[in-house]
Amino acid sequence: MQKQAIGRQVLDRTITSVQAVETCIERIEKHDGEIGSFVSLRAEQALAEAKAMDASPSRGPLHGVPFAAKDVFDTQDLATEYNSPYYRGHRPARDAAAIALLRQAGAILLGKLSTVEFAGVGQVPDTRNPHRPSRTPGGSSAGSGAAVGAGLVPLATATQTGGSTIRPAAFCGVAGFKPTWGRISCEGVKPFAPSLDTVGFIAEDIGLLQSAAAACGLEHDFPSGFGRPMRLGMYPTPYFSEAHPETRAALEHAAAVLRQAGHSVESVDGPSGQQELNGWQDTIMLGEGVHALQAEYRGHPDLAHPGVRALAENHRKIDARKVSAALDEVAALRPRFERAMQGFDAWLCPAVPGEAPRFEEGNGLATFNRLFTALHLPCVTVPGHFSERGLPVGIQLIAPRGADMRLLGVAQVLEGLFSPA
Repeated sequence: MQKQAIGRQVLDRTITSVQAVETCIERIEKHDGEIGSFVSLRAEQALAEAKAMDASPSRGPLHGVPFAAKDVFDTQDLATEYNSPYYRGHRPARDAAAIALLRQAGAILLGKLSTVEFAGVGQVPDTRNPHRPSRTPGGSSAGSGAAVGAGLVPLATATQTGGSTIRPAAFCGVAGFKPTWGRISCEGVKPFAPSLDTVGFIAEDIGLLQSAAAACGLEHDFPSGFGRPMRLGMYPTPYFSEAHPETRAALEHAAAVLRQAGHSVESVDGPSGQQELNGWQDTIMLGEGVHALQAEYRGHPDLAHPGVRALAENHRKIDARKVSAALDEVAALRPRFERAMQGFDAWLCPAVPGEAPRFEEGNGLATFNRLFTALHLPCVTVPGHFSERGLPVGIQLIAPRGADMRLLGVAQVLEGLFSPA
């Protein structure tokens, strides 16, 4: 479907907040029956808040912009159910920290979005890719990717413990941002693997990601040299053999447009010892995940999806020693990666193995996300490439821990090269 940017028009004052909210509601009513991204909506309240925003001075970098929240974030005025029978009708007492920050910055909560149960295991929502309903939008932030990809809302919250922000954004042809681990509070978000859980955002463009990051207090902690040609590393990761032709073409296209614009793109290998990163991430994620749902499972094992049961009963037999060893291995690699990235504005990497798979084949693989989640690095996916079937395939940029705003600046340059004004 045809999409027109909403968030940027609100911030540029070319449309009012009321017009933006009305447009979103109209699009949701018209298109979400086929996509299935929203699980709840607060249309009347959002319109009332939009009218108040239009009549008041700016409250912050997202003043008047409508957004929606993945349904693992606590919201005081909408149920937070985690797509789980354990939490039907659950009403938290207050907003999650990230939701509160967005609203304090002037953003208007429009509704809640579908998620894989508990953002990791269990039942999968019947949410479809807006570019091809027979395809998955990715997970676990399925509704966030699909809603923004369909133009139903300009901004959505997401989370990433493996690849749950970057993957759906890449599959749905929009911008996605996983900040440095720990820079945005996870308070009020259902935990899964606390050593990895990260609040993220999916948006219609990089500029709106920058505004969301600013709303959450991220600052320019690293120098950026955008007055000069940028220097980027081309990092295929140890798993590049799993990249499909469309992902390889997307990377080559990105490198070509960067070089044509006068920027440097150099091949880099990464430090030694990186080959096991995805395995260590898996051990940490599932090993910590064993403890995440014990209260629910032990209280009502009859409500457990087979995936929840397998996790809570630790069918993978991941013990504390294995988790500790994996944590130590990854921790030792973090400073080595950052030394390797010195002198580069960012590294260019695959975002997903290829185009979104068919819905019945699952959410797609997080092959090119899990290692960076484990390393706690900030990641951005930039849309701009399509497979031969016409499905979007994003590319990914990464940077050292704390260089979030610099990374978003690099992504905005690349976005402009993909879609020159």
